[in-house]
Amino acid sequence: MTIRTVKTIPFTDQKPGTSGLRKSVTAFQQTHYLENFVQSVFNSLDGYQGKILVLGGDGRYYNRIAINTILKIASANGVGKVLVGCNGILSTPATSCVIRENDAFGGFILSASHNPGGPNGDFGIKYNIGNGGPAPEKVTEAIFAQSKVISEYKILEAADINIDRPGFFKLGMMEVNVIDSVDSYLKLMESIFDFDQIVNLLKSNSFRLCIDSMNAVTGPYAHKIFEHRLGASIGTVINGIPLEDFGGGHPDPNLVYAHDLVEILFAQNGPDFGAASDGDGDRNMILGHNFFVTPSDSLALLTANAHLVPAYKSGLSGVARSMPTSMAVDRVAAHLNLPCYETPTGWKFFGNLLDDSRATLCGEESFGTGSNHIREKDGLWAVLFWLNILAVRKESVESIVRQHWSEYGRNYYSRHDYEEVDSQRANDLVNVLKLKLTDLAGKNYGSYQVDYADDFSYTDPVDHSVTSGQGIRIGFTDGSRIVLRLSGTGTKGATLRLYVESYEADKAKHNLDTQKALKPLIDIAQEVANIRHYTERESPTVIT
Repeated sequence: MTIRTVKTIPFTDQKPGTSGLRKSVTAFQQTHYLENFVQSVFNSLDGYQGKILVLGGDGRYYNRIAINTILKIASANGVGKVLVGCNGILSTPATSCVIRENDAFGGFILSASHNPGGPNGDFGIKYNIGNGGPAPEKVTEAIFAQSKVISEYKILEAADINIDRPGFFKLGMMEVNVIDSVDSYLKLMESIFDFDQIVNLLKSNSFRLCIDSMNAVTGPYAHKIFEHRLGASIGTVINGIPLEDFGGGHPDPNLVYAHDLVEILFAQNGPDFGAASDGDGDRNMILGHNFFVTPSDSLALLTANAHLVPAYKSGLSGVARSMPTSMAVDRVAAHLNLPCYETPTGWKFFGNLLDDSRATLCGEESFGTGSNHIREKDGLWAVLFWLNILAVRKESVESIVRQHWSEYGRNYYSRHDYEEVDSQRANDLVNVLKLKLTDLAGKNYGSYQVDYADDFSYTDPVDHSVTSGQGIRIGFTDGSRIVLRLSGTGTKGATLRLYVESYEADKAKHNLDTQKALKPLIDIAQEVANIRHYTERESPTVIT
């Protein structure tokens, strides 16, 4: 086997975003494109030679080709050993688990998360560091710097590795271990939750559930955990076979894209509990019968009920949420006398808090929740957490949520996504709004008075790094909020996200329709930001 040094020229668009580098499949298929980025990662790192890396993906189109390419570049660069998920499948949470379990140097995750797959869809790659979490900004900035000056990459000339079954291989001087994708993750879940209680719940003739894997990565995990280990009936898991194009669907677990599950749970004789996962398995949507649990409420409820789960019985060190996420968890944290951190969007910002034992549970409004068991958000972990709570409390999802609102009040909350907006117009909206911020404080809009208006900036309490420009916040004196930010997860145009939140303490007003309850604030957002004009849209693409 021969190591080749291949001359190349830089690409100008390889700056990793919130969740790595995401582009269309055709962009990654450009000659040298993937190779340049992977070599740039190695060029930016020190001390990886002879160490262990972890590699896997969500099974989308181009996953297998990319895995073998990365293996050959890793071998040429002196990596000692790579652990690869069987069939190329390794969910994002499982990758973090395997990195931590094996004290690996880091790992590559091949996924564009909830973005569509297939030859005309999207692909993505991100590098995770040794704690199992996404690379922090200082690492991604170093990768980007290398991508702008790269002139060559090294690659081993060798046949592709067969990743269709577990086994050991040699690739040049490097070992390749194709591992079972599920085993390590299942063992970790068994150490956190009371599986015996969940088994008893699922044995009950009166309790039914449905798990939608959306033809994405969690299919093998869901089948093994729910139908085999926990004894749920065969057929509990739907859309459970990972497909390169996700069956033509959009693997985003929300009320719009997980319509199969929504129809099942909202049917007259629907199951008691339902959950969906996204493309790479790190997000979740929780449903009761005819009842939707917002991700923000879910984080608050998990925090309030954490004492019912074996791993968290001794208490939590703190909680953290992304800035756009509802402040529902803040109220629980205050009641429990726990620190509560507000961070920018992106799971990497939770890493220091978890490593420093400042936080135990973390969550984002974008259907992501997790804890200190790994350093990624974790969809199936959240599902098991809910099942553990249901098994102990023996109440319905809706009953548990409504009791929570009764005790803490209800945070009416919604996100409006305007997808594939012209990038220039989206940036114009944000830039014009920023110029208005200093004049907004004290202004009245109907019955609402602006308390503060700013462009969110975060100072990490552990390493004191500063991250600015993280989204526009407009807060009102009654605790309501409007947040606007541009998302970094799309690959076409820009995605503008509007978040609207209103707190209601009065129990008599906890049954309002969410969009109606928030309409005054939605109208204010339209007036202040001129959203229809800049997006050229009468309504959002998706409302959650």
